[in-house]
Amino acid sequence: MAKSPELDFISQGKTPEEARKNLEEVINTQFQDPTHCKVTKIYPRETISKQSVASYQQQEKCQKFDEVRAHLKSNPKRWLVTGIAGFIGSNLLEELLNLDQTVIGLDNFSTGKHENLENVRKEVGPNMWKRFSFMEADIRNLDDCLKACEGVDYVLHQAALGSVPWSIDDPIRTNRSNIDGFLNMLVAARDTEVKRFVYAASSSTYGDHPGLRKIEDQIGRPLSPYAVTKYVNELYADVFAITYGLKSIGLRYFNVFGKRQDPNGAYAAVIPKWIGIFLKGEQPIINGDGETSRDFCYIDNVIQANLLAATSDSVEASNEVYNVAYGERTTLNKLFQLIKENLIPYNQDIKTIEPRYGPFRKGDVSHSLADISRARDVLGYEPKYDVNDGMKETIKWYVAGENVGYEKNGINQRRTAHM
Repeated sequence: MAKSPELDFISQGKTPEEARKNLEEVINTQFQDPTHCKVTKIYPRETISKQSVASYQQQEKCQKFDEVRAHLKSNPKRWLVTGIAGFIGSNLLEELLNLDQTVIGLDNFSTGKHENLENVRKEVGPNMWKRFSFMEADIRNLDDCLKACEGVDYVLHQAALGSVPWSIDDPIRTNRSNIDGFLNMLVAARDTEVKRFVYAASSSTYGDHPGLRKIEDQIGRPLSPYAVTKYVNELYADVFAITYGLKSIGLRYFNVFGKRQDPNGAYAAVIPKWIGIFLKGEQPIINGDGETSRDFCYIDNVIQANLLAATSDSVEASNEVYNVAYGERTTLNKLFQLIKENLIPYNQDIKTIEPRYGPFRKGDVSHSLADISRARDVLGYEPKYDVNDGMKETIKWYVAGENVGYEKNGINQRRTAHM
């Protein structure tokens, strides 16, 4: 393997920003493949050791999220998270409380769990937990939405029935939650003048569009009632921006996974479901031939995207949708092996487990791979965890048994959004 070209760059009397631009110009003019150039950069009173330019640029982008977190910690805001007892909602709650934010949570427990909130309470401690108020309420009720939004700076709307098979089995219930409930939340956010409404969109919106990578402006026909509801969300958000001036951002999630994701039930997502099956010593079932692929995105990347979207001061950021993924494709066969390899150190008997193959699932697309350049360029999004790193963290959590057995108490249930 050829050795990467190296460049020693000395910045004399320049600010770091001037030096960075100067360095980029030098690299782009001197090297045919700048991404493999190694560089030593010396700023005034600052030395950066040798590393790939691509790696350095990633670190610079990650600094954006660090800056947002630091700013929030010194300038706390008031947040509403809907679907807060769910997988993504409870992880957002944990992050916001760790940043000293005030959080209102809304959930009707149709899919959310008391155990998730109890786990967050234990994780953050009593002092941080005091900044959380919980409303057991329903987004299908406009009055509940208005109460929850009162006095809130930012809304992170996660509440939905988020399952393709479920939507096929019960399209009416899915429509009521995902469209009627979403419209109620838009009206409430408009009427209470929240600063920004960030909502969970979905990669299912791409439907039968064959292109890879998936680009936000190129979608196909929806393949499930769930996909229809998520696309209608985007249309409604756009209309509310044009008609009422409501600032919103849609985040098209691609196969999110991580701690607190429910491994049980007929509609469980593939990663927690397979982990649970492995831990029982049983054979996971792969739908189809196993070559179906997905862009799996670890929960911490999703948290980053939500906070960047809510707080972005970019003029062009609002009233757009953004892919939220890692930007790599993993087949179900590879995913099976990845989960298995990470579980074997905890249980050697898992070595002998092989998959069973079943029929393809209705409503599923064959392949999914995101182009995340819009989120990177506009929001400063830079996913930290790939599927391998995220899987290690996820399996540690499930093996520790933290997905079951919480006490169903200690939740600060207040019927008002005021602290």
